[in-house]
Amino acid sequence: MRIVTTQVDFSAPRIAILGGGPGGYEAAMVAASLGAHVTIVERAGLGGSAVLTDVVPSKTLIATADLMTRVGEADELGVKFDGDGTASKPRADLKHINDRVLTLAHGQSDDIRAGLERLGVEIVIGSGKLLDNNTIEVLTIDGTRTIDADAILLAVGAHPRELPTAKPDGERILNWAQIYNLDELPEELIVVGSGVTGAEFASAYNGLGSKVTLISSRDQVLPGEDTDAAKLLEGVFERRGVNVLSKSRANAVERTDDGVKVTLGDGSIVTGTHCLVCVGSIPNTAGIGLEEAGVTLTESGHIKVDGVSRTTAPNIYAAGDCTGVFALASVAAMQGRIAIAHFMGDGVKPLKLNQVASNIFTSPEIASVGVSEADLASGKYQGDVVMLSLLSNARAKMRNTKDGFVKIIARKGSGTVIGGVVVGPNASELIFPISVAVTQKLHVDDVASAFTVYPSLTGSISEAARRLHVHM
Repeated sequence: MRIVTTQVDFSAPRIAILGGGPGGYEAAMVAASLGAHVTIVERAGLGGSAVLTDVVPSKTLIATADLMTRVGEADELGVKFDGDGTASKPRADLKHINDRVLTLAHGQSDDIRAGLERLGVEIVIGSGKLLDNNTIEVLTIDGTRTIDADAILLAVGAHPRELPTAKPDGERILNWAQIYNLDELPEELIVVGSGVTGAEFASAYNGLGSKVTLISSRDQVLPGEDTDAAKLLEGVFERRGVNVLSKSRANAVERTDDGVKVTLGDGSIVTGTHCLVCVGSIPNTAGIGLEEAGVTLTESGHIKVDGVSRTTAPNIYAAGDCTGVFALASVAAMQGRIAIAHFMGDGVKPLKLNQVASNIFTSPEIASVGVSEADLASGKYQGDVVMLSLLSNARAKMRNTKDGFVKIIARKGSGTVIGGVVVGPNASELIFPISVAVTQKLHVDDVASAFTVYPSLTGSISEAARRLHVHM
């Protein structure tokens, strides 16, 4: 085995990044722009699982499903299709869809790599582990290489959690990284797990034309999310034919001659052609030398970090799903940028979790930011809430949008916007003005006094803010 030692420019800070997902590549870009010598180590491809097997693929699939859903409802808008019977109905060509999904994902990965190379970032493809708090050892196809650094950022991500009684085989029993290997649309898809990933795939495959059963161990889908949003989504699922089995736990998943069977906690059996298991993820923190470097893990195996992404080891930072903060690409990227700014002595503010905006890409989408109604109910915050249905919004009526609402939460007394929820088409875009208001501590009157286009869905955001105005 050949051993190669890197040659670095010691006149610039040396930063090594283990993991090329959003936390890693965003940090690399910031570090390079600040004049650091940056080496990024990635074993699969730039963008990590977020780009290659998770966020980008799933949202591309969802975009196709959403289009099919809208086409299926086009008749109400006066759009007619020539022909009759099945010839006039949209059909999902899953092989074409998945080929496009993976092509787009790999193209995005290539774009990220090209952007890093333009900035002078050195990219090493291989599996890395820490030797100490200043050194990474990388196993590449050419041999073993050591990378010395003044600071190390760990952005190693996570992988799908598996149940010992529901082992994925990549054909009938699948995890969220394997689902894109299918060439034919599952006739009957059973989704185990009603969290964000499970709800998104249930919504998507329902839109593509599968008969979907969603197994939820909780009282509602999307446990922990806004209750009004979860109830609305359950209603949409029911209307569109998704069979939601609440308070049902999957004990085992087995293959049969022509499909799968899922055994529930009460002994009952659910059968289908395929099963997608979405029961969370496990951080990729095992076997990468964390203990040797002095990095402390939580009980769940995540890397313990503070508000500026520092671990318990000197010179070592961490970002992304491996930290267990929020499993969001945007949070991973923010953690990575904060880590680099802190190490480089640039202006930095600690990560504020009460300002994080997130989106669930079901149909309709569910976006939220800041303080929730559950926080108010617990007494953690005091606030006033206004919720407006999109049924009264003129633009929503024009688009035949039947499901959705805008909710704004203002701090009691001061009137400062501290949270919000948007449910509807493009909620991931519509949440931004509320996110700005939360981050910048804007008063509801500031939001209400800003011009909106008429007609537009943002008009409901402005109207909700006006209803929170307190006459002085």
